[in-house]
Amino acid sequence: MLKKVAVERLRVGMYVHALPGGWLEHPFWRRSFAITDEGDIARLRACGIGEVVIDTERGLDEPRNACAEPPRHEATMRVEPRPDPRPQAAVPMEVELKQAARLVRAAKPKLVAMFRDARLGKAIDTGRAEALVEEIQGSVMRQPSAFVSIARLKRSDEYTFMHSVAVSGLMIALARELGLSEAETRQAGLAGLLHDLGKAGVPNEILNKPGRLSDGEFAQMKRHPELGHRMLIASGVQCDVTLDVCLHHHERMDGRGYPHALAGDRIDRFARMGAVCDVYDAITSNRPYKAGWPPDESIARMGQWAGDHFDPAIFQAFVRSIGIYPVGSLVRLQSGRLGVVVESNADDLTAPVVKVFFSTRSNLHIAPERIDLRRGTDRIVGREDPARWRFKNLDELWAGDALSG
Repeated sequence: MLKKVAVERLRVGMYVHALPGGWLEHPFWRRSFAITDEGDIARLRACGIGEVVIDTERGLDEPRNACAEPPRHEATMRVEPRPDPRPQAAVPMEVELKQAARLVRAAKPKLVAMFRDARLGKAIDTGRAEALVEEIQGSVMRQPSAFVSIARLKRSDEYTFMHSVAVSGLMIALARELGLSEAETRQAGLAGLLHDLGKAGVPNEILNKPGRLSDGEFAQMKRHPELGHRMLIASGVQCDVTLDVCLHHHERMDGRGYPHALAGDRIDRFARMGAVCDVYDAITSNRPYKAGWPPDESIARMGQWAGDHFDPAIFQAFVRSIGIYPVGSLVRLQSGRLGVVVESNADDLTAPVVKVFFSTRSNLHIAPERIDLRRGTDRIVGREDPARWRFKNLDELWAGDALSG
């Protein structure tokens, strides 16, 4: 039997059938699970959940002398309402992946030229930048997952340039999720494209250093927001959004960021958006000094930083825009099969579309099969580290022939 129980009355041995709210309002990967120790109850209390639904046929019931229900508490982390209706994808994922790949390839020489001009002290051609943003916005609006997934794939030696392209796409996808106007979305995309321009003023030996930066080198690196801000002003950029994101995308909600140690609402909304998008692409990308983390692991780790580093509501909207298991994530299913996420499902972030290709029970590759987990034939039981399995063609499984152009 299903029944609501106050968190204060939970005990080890009960089975939680459902938790209230979205995935990001609690620290549990699954909404249903058995309570195996007091730590599970403590985590539920810590995140502010007032009551849960238990299944008394799969676990213990309340004691018969349970007293009246206490007042329900509000969750400590609130999700910013999703725009309704949200724009729908206009083309299938596999179709837009090819277009997105072509756009990413075409963007690279444009960004190389832009950074070269900035390094030489030349004015930035904002008209060309705006034209590129318009193309990126078109791709994201047709199918939001395609561009941001393709743009994540970059070599360590091209990170400085292609990071800007990826952040532009992520900013547009996030603005779309937040329900911003077309003009605001375009501003967000331009801010993402130009946010790291100041790195053109940082020596290449620091940008591409394969090891840990010294204190002096890090101090030089931390100058890039102010350098970029000055470069943009010198180039005649007057967009307040672009200027502010460039200057403040490394600020933190707890005031421990730079260059001005701003905190909370003193950080403009677009800069808070930029902070989330910048960090996600940075930690998922291969860098000269480390390999990128898998996209799903990156989301999980960033979730632990929300509040101190990120605006929680903006971070949650960001997760809705790319998924709890972003495209390219390697997951284990209840059936024992491994699959790579090929598309997110906006109406159920825990049940994306996956392509299964390996059986952990037989330890053999199997014929790839596309499965929409919303249909309930299987479900995700955990994340997997691709490095552990050493699969050589993981990106090709989700991107198909889009990478061969």
